[in-house]
Amino acid sequence: MADLVESVLSLFNTRLPFKFIYTNEYWMVDLGPHIFPIKKYRMLYEKLIARGARPEDFIRPEPASDDDLRLVHTADYVNKVLTGTLSSLELQALEMPFSSQLVQFFLLMTGGTIKAAEEALRTGLSVHLGGGFHHAFPDHGEGFCLFNDVAIALEKMKKEGRINRAMIVDGDLHQGNGTAYFFGKRDYVFTFSIHQMDNYPSYKQASSLDVELHSGDSDEAYLTALQPHFPRLYEEYKPDLVIYIAGADPYQNDLLSGLDISSAGLKKRDRLIIEQARRLKIPLAIVLGGGYADRIEETVEIHFNTVKEAIRTRRKGPQQLVTSLISPKQKIS
Repeated sequence: MADLVESVLSLFNTRLPFKFIYTNEYWMVDLGPHIFPIKKYRMLYEKLIARGARPEDFIRPEPASDDDLRLVHTADYVNKVLTGTLSSLELQALEMPFSSQLVQFFLLMTGGTIKAAEEALRTGLSVHLGGGFHHAFPDHGEGFCLFNDVAIALEKMKKEGRINRAMIVDGDLHQGNGTAYFFGKRDYVFTFSIHQMDNYPSYKQASSLDVELHSGDSDEAYLTALQPHFPRLYEEYKPDLVIYIAGADPYQNDLLSGLDISSAGLKKRDRLIIEQARRLKIPLAIVLGGGYADRIEETVEIHFNTVKEAIRTRRKGPQQLVTSLISPKQKIS
């Protein structure tokens, strides 16, 4: 175990080579008794700080502007959200208690993914401690997603001339129907989704490539289905930027999951997606996506493992932080 830790430590020098995007406002919205674990954002942030991350390792996002939102969403929908005039059917589809706090939450989350995309293009890698709201459509929100932060970030990067081609690698339990729909009409984004077929949404949109799993599928089935596509898709499509939705909800103890995927299996997923992008020097922005384990600590640990895999792939970083992140007391698969 000590040799393994030393081999990891040898990859790092003196500072964290990428930024986290985060603000404490992420967890200040009151959802009441809701399955969405809003406190996971604070818990993950506090875990990173406790393990040695410093305030300067974090960037506070600015809220997305109205113009940013209209890159993907219709002007009518944006206006109804900002004025609090969504219909009862639109509120029902959202499946979250609507409030001005919720609107601010999603404006910040969207701004956070925009900033993560910018940072990835600047330094090669970034981690947004939030984001991944892939169910929002141009004219409505659904499935806990008010705005589609991933689509907005890519449209903004494209409009500003920062990218020509991009890829979404969606590892959430649920298919990213909103992003699949939006980019189905645009040829500059390749959408990849690996998800549970017999789960929400009941009607799936067509991604560029959908990999479908079914209730009861375990690590072996999951990884066997995933591995043939990476690094192949990266090499064939040659994106200028990848946004990776590292969902924690395929986990076997997730309240919304019918899959039997262990945390170790999800760690292997993360390593494949992140390591191959970094090997090919493709800028990578990581967002968290979903996660609804009965014990919120398990969701946070899965997200924390994703962060560790991101750190692992970089050749420069803080020795003290890595020592605490990957300690001899922890199991490493």
